[in-house]
Amino acid sequence: MLRRILSRVISVGSLELIGADGHKEIYGNGTEPKVTLKIQKPSVEWTVLINPLLKFPEAVMEGNITVEQGSIRDLMCLLMSNDQEIKTDPLIKTVNRLLRQGPSLRQFNPLQRARKNVAHHYDLSGRLYDLFLDPDKQYSCAYFRTPDTSLENAQVDKKRHIASKLLLEQSDLEVLDIGSGWGGMGLYLAQEASSRVTGVTLSVEQHKISQERAREAGLEDRCRFDLRDYRDETRSFDRIVSVGMFEHVGKKNYDEFFAKIGDLMTDDGVCLLHSIGNFDEPAPTNPFIRKYIFPGGDVPSLSEVTAAVERAGLFITDIEILRLHYAETLRHWHQRFLEKREEAKALYDERFCRMWELYLTGCEMSFRYQGLMVFQMQISKRLETVPLTRDYMVDWERAHSTDAQAQAAE
Repeated sequence: MLRRILSRVISVGSLELIGADGHKEIYGNGTEPKVTLKIQKPSVEWTVLINPLLKFPEAVMEGNITVEQGSIRDLMCLLMSNDQEIKTDPLIKTVNRLLRQGPSLRQFNPLQRARKNVAHHYDLSGRLYDLFLDPDKQYSCAYFRTPDTSLENAQVDKKRHIASKLLLEQSDLEVLDIGSGWGGMGLYLAQEASSRVTGVTLSVEQHKISQERAREAGLEDRCRFDLRDYRDETRSFDRIVSVGMFEHVGKKNYDEFFAKIGDLMTDDGVCLLHSIGNFDEPAPTNPFIRKYIFPGGDVPSLSEVTAAVERAGLFITDIEILRLHYAETLRHWHQRFLEKREEAKALYDERFCRMWELYLTGCEMSFRYQGLMVFQMQISKRLETVPLTRDYMVDWERAHSTDAQAQAAE
């Protein structure tokens, strides 16, 4: 049955499958990418059929299916290149339908569960993230102005691009950073815009590091980080920014999120939401990613987000779609991870390394082939809060570019 499915869904590229009995079959049109897989146990063929979207990557992670020719990235590229055929296969459609039926139970997101979900991923060893992130530890989509922009520069450009949409000309603005990570965004706003920043996170490890960074930068009086859920925040803020956190809110909780944004934002406030999204209609999260990488994670479609903003009585004043920027970010992360793979293996084990490769490359290919993107949504309470044209964004970015700063120093 597995072989019949593969013959239906693999039309692009070349997949050679070696069964546990040594039998070989080749699927596809013989073009690149070319991948050879070997099944190590006879039972794996049947196990994979239970839920291909989960059991197949699990089998690769566990070493029950091994990549004999090519790489895990080649494998992900091959599968995603045939995404349309895979999605329309009757078995895959049935699995997706079943995944859609039970999302409400998984999206119940009280504080205790939210903390547990965050700890699962973000409280891993800091040494792991040092292997592949830029020095500022930006763990979200970078902004590539040119194809040859370095990851470091692209992450600086991302922070500048986000800041340009927050109307930061006035000093001493009170800024809330929801999901503040390792502190890079908050520290940037405190330094570049002389804002007073409060960052909130549920990650113990990230909170510790961000506090240390604020002390080392001498910004403790302007930038503080609290180990707290955004829902427990009570003060009002002139500006709110949230980067890479909304994906953990869950579809059933969007109304709660935007109602809280409305409560926390001053009447002349501005919010900038940076999140992964779907170009397509609402869909379930990949079960492998949900189980092993981001439990509780849920990627929204714009139709879901805009409707929730409307219900909260807020105005969407700008939306920008970043299409392949995250694919390029993930490509950089994966390359760096491979360069330090032995160090990652020493921290964890071979199984973890295979899991992490499946995560990084699978997500990259999802942005290239499966309709994932990143959106930046600007939100306000009043229509007149934001200028009529977007010129102020360009002006701010130019004024705060490294070239402008170098000229000012001269």
